[in-house]
Amino acid sequence: MELQTGNLFSGEPGRGGAERIDVLVTGQRLNVERIVSMGHASPEGFWYDDSRAEWVVLLSGAAVLEFEEDATLHDMRPGDYVLIEPHCRHRVAWTHAQEQTVWLAIYHER
Repeated sequence: MELQTGNLFSGEPGRGGAERIDVLVTGQRLNVERIVSMGHASPEGFWYDDSRAEWVVLLSGAAVLEFEEDATLHDMRPGDYVLIEPHCRHRVAWTHAQEQTVWLAIYHER
């Protein structure tokens, strides 16, 4: 038996304000990713628009998600989660600049 192990809080964010994305589990209808951000925001005018649903929980740090519909801002702190339906356009408006923001994102087909 081979175990895949790790720690969700280890590892550094990407360089130059980029997010670090580690694929933890991948399958036909499911992907699980760990995302580490520090001072990251999506480029102005950029919107994520995925064909899959995304359930995301903030494990550490702080972030603000912006949703295109109604220009909604969603403030997130550790333990907060959100289910983003397929094709719900959204972006990362802000992540904490001095503290790692660690996300766990589960993408699945609806």
